[in-house]
Amino acid sequence: MTSIIPFAARSSAGITLTAGPPVFENLETIKSLQSKTCRTMLFSPDGNYFAFVDGSVLKIMQTDNWNDVAIIENTKAYHLAFSPKSTFLISWEQFIVTKEDPQGKPNLHIYKSVNGELVKSFVHKKQGNWEPQWSADEKLFSKIVNTDVVFYEDLNFDRIVARIDCYKIVAYSLPPNVGTYFVLCHIPGVSGQPSFGKLFKYPNFEAQQSIASKSFFQADKVEFYWNSKGNNALLLTTTEVDKTGGSYYGKQGLHFMSLNGQTAMVTMSKEGPIYSVAWSPKNHEFCVIYGFVPAKATIFNLKCEPIFEFGTGSRNSIYYNPQGNLVLLGGFGNLRGHVEIWDAMNKKLIGSCDAADSTLLEWAPDGIHFLTATTAPRLRIGNGYKIWHYSGVLLHEKMMVQQEELYDVCWKKYPKYAFKDPAISSEKIQGIASSQPVASKQAYRPPSARNRPSVNFTLDDDQERSHKPGSDSQSKASLKQKKKREAKKAKKLEEGDDSKEISGPTVVSAVQINLTGDPEKDKKLKNIKKKLDAIEKLKEQQTQGKALEVNQIAKIKGEADLIKELEHLQM
Repeated sequence: MTSIIPFAARSSAGITLTAGPPVFENLETIKSLQSKTCRTMLFSPDGNYFAFVDGSVLKIMQTDNWNDVAIIENTKAYHLAFSPKSTFLISWEQFIVTKEDPQGKPNLHIYKSVNGELVKSFVHKKQGNWEPQWSADEKLFSKIVNTDVVFYEDLNFDRIVARIDCYKIVAYSLPPNVGTYFVLCHIPGVSGQPSFGKLFKYPNFEAQQSIASKSFFQADKVEFYWNSKGNNALLLTTTEVDKTGGSYYGKQGLHFMSLNGQTAMVTMSKEGPIYSVAWSPKNHEFCVIYGFVPAKATIFNLKCEPIFEFGTGSRNSIYYNPQGNLVLLGGFGNLRGHVEIWDAMNKKLIGSCDAADSTLLEWAPDGIHFLTATTAPRLRIGNGYKIWHYSGVLLHEKMMVQQEELYDVCWKKYPKYAFKDPAISSEKIQGIASSQPVASKQAYRPPSARNRPSVNFTLDDDQERSHKPGSDSQSKASLKQKKKREAKKAKKLEEGDDSKEISGPTVVSAVQINLTGDPEKDKKLKNIKKKLDAIEKLKEQQTQGKALEVNQIAKIKGEADLIKELEHLQM
């Protein structure tokens, strides 16, 4: 398999196709890609086809020679999707009702990828949940209709063979397995009742036929995450508003569900939002970023037990490479764009970089390179993309010219096992320097402090380091307590040194005590001795001209009584 992987960039000037590392040269393709009205583009899952919408024309290209295989006129498609085996291309356009056509026309179309032949059209008015779902072998086709899910078999789109109509379903998902089919549904609760995530085996959809069920009270929205085998799923539940006031982002929960009927709740060790969830392509673990800033990143096994802690940091995104032996943790959006690349097998940090203002990140199919991009409309300034090596070295950069906006960048897809696991090496890679200005890392110092020694501190004193749960690594709380103890000790030493410099030798009373051997009497004798020493110190200060407080003078007057009590105890 060639190591040169092309990628496509869609901008306000059209689409450009570029050869990936190490070439980075534009592919000499068709001039018709240069258009200012390109709305969307997409590679098929196997990489054999490339589809895009140019104005009112939908085009499908063969990627081995970049020739058109289909040109579909008079379409206003906003979204495109390929079937799992790249057999079909599905497009969705806005549903429109006019006086001439009060019923409206079908707006969801299915085309054959090989020649663009229209196979079937449906009406799907809402943009939400527009994309139909297939089984991995394409024998099962499904789509949501109002609150029902309907199923078609064997590419016969004219006959509904099964339907889930006993629940009001707002979202569902099919796992990527073949032969035996399953459906995972989100059923919202009403009138104080909990919501449910229910797992069914196709086509047994009655209430008593669910093979697994998980209830949750806080679930306005549920996102489904299947592992690549399709035998385990994670359900990320979200409420729009956190009624406790603990989070601006609402409240999230993470639940585990398996095809064998097992369910569990994933317990987090830090309070706060759940920012990102990702399965390892190896299928035996998943990673979660969660908690108030600085967020924690933790890897869990299939028993939902933490097996490795990445520690805390400024991060909110997880990206495994396609082979699953590297995992990238990044902090984007309102974070500074710092990226860490870890060896996912040995749990070792192997690279890092800063990709500020990135709105998009995608691993290349070879698992060695990844791209970051700053795109519109999220950000309209500084649009462009960068190609990186997994060690964090920048290899290529392309910035948009003035007044030109970048909308999307994506790698060409390849079959699942086209690339072997990349060998991870510590060898240094030759890179380039970014043309973008780098923000100064030097802390601002006011004029009054510029001629004084600097004070070392960090904003991340409470961060945890990476460790395995149960290891000897110190917790955040213990580290903070240790720092407090050290600071307190240093302060005492400093104060002690100052007192010696000011007052000279330690002042004590000339009165001596003889311990009797009786614990009670000896305790009283020691207390009286301490008081007499304190009085002697006050008398010394008085002779030096220091004005004493009223209570201090009263202590000096009580010296005789203390001496009498001392003599009485020693009799």
